[in-house]
Amino acid sequence: MAVKVAVMGAGSWGTAFAKVLADAGTDTVLWARRPDVAEEISGSRVNSGYMPGVVLPANLRATSDAGQALDGAHAVVLGVPSQTLRENLARWRPALPSGATLVSLAKGVELGTLKRMSEVIREVAEVPEDRVAVVSGPNLAREIAAEQPTATVIACTDHDRAVDLQSACSNGYFRPYTNVDVVGCELGGACKNVIALACGMSAGLGFGDNTMASLITRGLAETARLGAALGADPLTFAGLAGLGDLVATCASPLSRNRSFGERLGRGDTLARAQEAAHGQVAEGVKSCSSIRALAARVGVDMPITDGVHQVCHEGLDPRELTAALLGRERKAERQ
Repeated sequence: MAVKVAVMGAGSWGTAFAKVLADAGTDTVLWARRPDVAEEISGSRVNSGYMPGVVLPANLRATSDAGQALDGAHAVVLGVPSQTLRENLARWRPALPSGATLVSLAKGVELGTLKRMSEVIREVAEVPEDRVAVVSGPNLAREIAAEQPTATVIACTDHDRAVDLQSACSNGYFRPYTNVDVVGCELGGACKNVIALACGMSAGLGFGDNTMASLITRGLAETARLGAALGADPLTFAGLAGLGDLVATCASPLSRNRSFGERLGRGDTLARAQEAAHGQVAEGVKSCSSIRALAARVGVDMPITDGVHQVCHEGLDPRELTAALLGRERKAERQ
């Protein structure tokens, strides 16, 4: 039986993941909010607004009709930003196919509710946790669209569903692994955006690789502390959805969060940095606040996340953040 997958969201990652599925031979339809984007993909095989220069597969279909995209889908991939997921999913809910696996590409924690994306999906769609999967790993959309080799993690508490998705997106340049630790994979994906902002600020201030490596390592430590408090498997943070995603996002100029943080480090205001991003979402700018609040709720110390929040939303100068982090009380590494 042919399997149909609907990818809801034609931004950079949604488009890249739809290409992955189509290149794997999966019947794939990509939903775009704007009709002109869907028409461009269908007619010219390009998405010039988000993936300029990338030729999309001939077997990838596109539409701006959500009902048409969702009709008969065995899996629904949600490729919208984390803070808009609830609103979009509520609108699509009446058309969601019964029994379909709901897959989150978003990496964040919802403001206000402090819910992970899988929790938002379960609540809005009223589905059990074993129908919700997440994709997380070192997956820079531009490199994947260029068919550069990469690996990722598909996490679902129902291992068989994860295996089905693994089969649907495995191809010559994209290698997915399975995991049942949804909590750990989601936290790794959400927190790495915040740490990437800090690494970008460091680069913008002119600091080098020692500083970046220190931020990555200590950022991973605070992510793992939060994961432990919320029941994640500690080994997840040493894998693709933890360290792998963190390194790629913190080190690459293709990372929106890294680039956004670099502008802040060079002295741009939040508004100027957002303007320079040309509408591309740096998820960590909002997630730093929700992750900070989540950490406070469970009593976990996350100094880098706290500092990034202060820079983004309380006017703290990145240089002051550097001094604050270096001036913290001395302690053993594993505390």
